[in-house]
Amino acid sequence: MNETDVLIVGAGLSGIGAAYRLQQERPHDSYAILEQRDAIGGTWDLFRYPGVRSDSDMFTLSYPFRPWRGEKSMADGESIRSYIRDTAREAGIDRHIRYGTTVQRASWSSADARWTVTTSRGTWTCRFLYLCAGYYSYESGYQPDFPGLADYTGTFVHPQAWPEDLDHTGKRVVVIGSGATAVTLVPAMAGQAAHVTMLQRSPSYLTALPLKDKVADTLRRRLPAGLAHRLVRAKNIAVTQAFYQLARRRPAMVKKVLRGIALRFLDEQAVDEHFTPRYEPWDQRLCVIPGGDFYQAVRDGSASVVTDHVERFTEKGILLRSGQELEADVVVSATGLRMLPLGGLDLSVDGAPVTLGDTFSYRGLMLSGVPNLAYCIGYTNASWTLRADLSSRYVCRLLNHMDKHGYAAAAPTAPASAERRPLLDLTSGYVQRAIDAFPSQGTSEPWRVQQNYVADALRMSRADLTRDMRFTPATARRLQEAS
Repeated sequence: MNETDVLIVGAGLSGIGAAYRLQQERPHDSYAILEQRDAIGGTWDLFRYPGVRSDSDMFTLSYPFRPWRGEKSMADGESIRSYIRDTAREAGIDRHIRYGTTVQRASWSSADARWTVTTSRGTWTCRFLYLCAGYYSYESGYQPDFPGLADYTGTFVHPQAWPEDLDHTGKRVVVIGSGATAVTLVPAMAGQAAHVTMLQRSPSYLTALPLKDKVADTLRRRLPAGLAHRLVRAKNIAVTQAFYQLARRRPAMVKKVLRGIALRFLDEQAVDEHFTPRYEPWDQRLCVIPGGDFYQAVRDGSASVVTDHVERFTEKGILLRSGQELEADVVVSATGLRMLPLGGLDLSVDGAPVTLGDTFSYRGLMLSGVPNLAYCIGYTNASWTLRADLSSRYVCRLLNHMDKHGYAAAAPTAPASAERRPLLDLTSGYVQRAIDAFPSQGTSEPWRVQQNYVADALRMSRADLTRDMRFTPATARRLQEAS
């Protein structure tokens, strides 16, 4: 049996950030990080497809306590993985990671005021459990059941399980999908492939951003690294939030802006046919194309876009509903993620199973009726790390409050009249397929989850830690043990 004060699940961007905050704000606590994979990095270690990169700028995706020093504002996967790994090594966090450890079950005992966590490599107990495993399955991505796939004689791959030995040089490639992964893959593969075709059922909104941030470069030359990082971070947060709010309030204006960006690279017919979505901006996550590389690949003819539906696979490729056949040596199924809340962990409280879909999200990081547990989910409209860091700092505040007042446990308690709303506010297919498996949000504080970093940063730093929170005094636990 392994014991620790705080147990963190996941050694990705969130988990390493959580450990850093815990070390800085609660140095007396013992902690461990359980990571099911054999390497640090989470998402950025898992995904290895060509061109994999962030679609958020690195000045907001990086940690506020460790300035981003890379040249590119939109960094590649290897650079992000190295950044996470270096952060963990420099802070001594890597010594606390237990690799190859899959968390299976977690059971809370009110009598002991502790979690018992069952893993593939033994059992742990902890006072507080912090789940930083994201919200999708690392085992496999979402894969539609394509008719006739067994007849296809070419190479069929999903980006989440990219073969290291796949050589697409001189081959005809079809990428199915129109999201962030697809628009990353197309220009990355177009340089070596004979031709790359992106096959989409419907268009997505795209925006082109510079590879480098000129303001950041200027500030970093003239100011100390920490100050420059804070200023650029503030600037990018303001721009991103302003654009999101504009998209929600003035969608027609934002549509016009995004269309104008596309028309810088492509003719009007192509934009009308393949880059004019039916939904409103930010109903789904906006896809970022650094330097306009995707549009450039389409413009120079190394890539093309087809808007149609898959009828069935054939021996040589894909037959479309229109009757056209796309011949392909390689088909990449960039069809999205398979959502898996809390890493698929089975939870129970005093022997009663916890059904996530029946719970409410408290401040976007705890579950109603579940003591001493937090989870980390980032923003849908901004960099993941922005909210992850706010969540970790809140957890430290809560633990400090519990120590100060002699509390053994803290559990959010939702009002009986609370109205349910979906936790994630996107219409994307990968979200909608699993939305009922996630906790709900409410309609008012502290049960409402806003996608607004500025508001959250102000609110969570001085939020009332006692609001809708049921605390159990440590003395009560000792009385239970005595009886």
